[in-house]
Parts: sequence; C-alpha cells; structure tokens
Amino acid sequence: MTHRIYAMSVASVYVHYVAKAEKKGRTKAEVDQVILWLTGFSQGQLERHLADKTDFQTFFAKAPALNANRDKITGTICGVRIEEIEDPLMREIRYLDKLVDEIAKGRPMEKILRA
Repeated sequence: MTHRIYAMSVASVYVHYVAKAEKKGRTKAEVDQVILWLTGFSQGQLERHLADKTDFQTFFAKAPALNANRDKITGTICGVRIEEIEDPLMREIRYLDKLVDEIAKGRPMEKILRA
C-alpha cells in the first residue's frame, strides 16, 4: 500500500486537503502556506507540481528546502505516531497530513508553523 501512496499525484490529494480546510472555515491559501512552509517551494513551483500531477515521491525529492522545524510536528495521524514512522518519505507525507488536520481543527497558523 505504501508504494501506491508514493505514486499518487499530490494534486489528487491536494483537492481533499483544500476541501477539508474549507469545510471548517479555513482557506486554500492556508493549505498552500503550510505546504510552502514544509517544502520550501514557491507558490509558482507548487502550482506547477499540481498542474503536472507530480507524485509524492518526486514532490518531496524535489523540495528545495524541507523545513528544519518539521520534526516538531508530532502526534498521531491515522492512528500512527508520526515520530515513530521509520520510512522517511511516509513521514514527510504524514507531516503534511498533520498540518492540514491542524488547519481544519482551527489551530492558529503561528502554532501550525511552529513559530
């Protein structure tokens, strides 16, 4: 199953991230902000990856600057403790999932971005 997630396009999941945030009164801009914070992509680079339907493996491999504070993202996602995920790529994907969850739960952006 893990390898299927790696091959999924970020764009195919991104629409669900945005829908989840908007359902809770948050915005697409906030979802983009956490993605840019996590990966170091510019808005234009993110939009290109979404348009190109880049898979997760390539998306994280091409991330220009994975945020040094991402290891401060802790807790559980899908019943699994993020800090216990051994596979580096799966951990990056789950960091992103957790950030979007925090947006949907109404957490302030400065806390989500570990400021």
